[in-house]
Amino acid sequence: MSAVDRPIEPGHPLMRTYTELEIAYLLVELAERGRKFGLLWPSATTDSVVDGRVLVRFGNAPASTVVNLLALLRSHDYDCDATEDDTPCDS
Repeated sequence: MSAVDRPIEPGHPLMRTYTELEIAYLLVELAERGRKFGLLWPSATTDSVVDGRVLVRFGNAPASTVVNLLALLRSHDYDCDATEDDTPCDS
């Protein structure tokens, strides 16, 4: 597993670079991409900013969970787009 494939930890310095608005947009994208897999988080929203990190009302998960889930869904979409045939990509 390369460094690019590793999940982002909640305390990773990168998590301090996200604004509350950016995390809100990522939540919208997560809802859109996850819907086709039956992944629904209707109450997911930003909560507040503590110590430079945006908190998310997403169960008891940090914002890094949103970033990591999106990375998986984007990767899946990319892998499906890379297939040469016209059959739907298996999920």
